[in-house]
Amino acid sequence: MPLLFLSSFGPMEIGVIIIIALLLFGPKKLPELAKSVGQSWKELRKSLSGAGEDITSSSEEKPAQPKS
Repeated sequence: MPLLFLSSFGPMEIGVIIIIALLLFGPKKLPELAKSVGQSWKELRKSLSGAGEDITSSSEEKPAQPKS
């Protein structure tokens, strides 16, 4: 799934965002921040994928027959 809001940013805007991030967090903290954001994004995608699989598998199961 592409990030639709990034399609309107050009190279100049992305450069400005990177410069602001460097000024706010500093060159030592920025790689740690990027790593944690990447790990969080990976975990979120993994969770969403698992939830989607659970929904599709539960909708394909047959309803349980009542025991009499």
